[in-house]
Amino acid sequence: MSDFLILILSGLLAGAMNALAGGGSFVTLPALMAAGVPSVMANASSTVALYPGGAASALVYRNGLAPVCGVRAGPMLSVTLAGGLAGALLLLWTPTSIFDRVLPWLLLVATLMLAFGPRLGAILRARLPAGSGAVLAVQALLGLYGGYFGGAVGLMMIAAWSLLTGADVKTLNPPRTLMVTAANTAAVLCFAVAGAVHWPATLLTGAGALAGGYLGAHLGRRLPPGLVWAVTLIIAIGMTAMFFMRAYR
Repeated sequence: MSDFLILILSGLLAGAMNALAGGGSFVTLPALMAAGVPSVMANASSTVALYPGGAASALVYRNGLAPVCGVRAGPMLSVTLAGGLAGALLLLWTPTSIFDRVLPWLLLVATLMLAFGPRLGAILRARLPAGSGAVLAVQALLGLYGGYFGGAVGLMMIAAWSLLTGADVKTLNPPRTLMVTAANTAAVLCFAVAGAVHWPATLLTGAGALAGGYLGAHLGRRLPPGLVWAVTLIIAIGMTAMFFMRAYR
């Protein structure tokens, strides 16, 4: 299969995955590396390539936005943008080898929160009600992570929010898509200015992601919440296992 087709198809699949649950970067990152893009540049290029698809999904979901854990979208958006900018600058200034070792464990925590979040969240909410300050602090850290690496940041947002609220995954999809796009906006600007993007491969992957994100968002609005949750959990488990193999093989 040619690099052209690999990049287009990986973008299409990743865009749909991000619209439904997240995790599309795990498809585009190895595809870009298989096309000969160096790993650090592939990471930055993957973020840029998936940005249009995420923006298209956010456009589709715009009418479904609601407060997250009782916090309005405005403050959540502000801290996510700030976190994304800080994370992108951190990536450009520091090596990623240490973070690559930590990443699988972060994904494992996110997967466990996603799997047991509703049950555990009900217990924690009864004993430790989360205020807006705590929610914004968590969101700032998620934005930082999104700007620095971004892999499964959408899954981690849903996992964290599921722990703090009783809303189902389908309800959380609109704000999740917007916040991921916000974190990526800061990262994309930093990567472009720093010359860390392989533009030919990025444009091909991004074209597929744009179509996949738009179609996936429409599909996500029609699927039952239980099915969306199950698909999200399967993707989270698969991504966690693959990142463990990638880091410790």
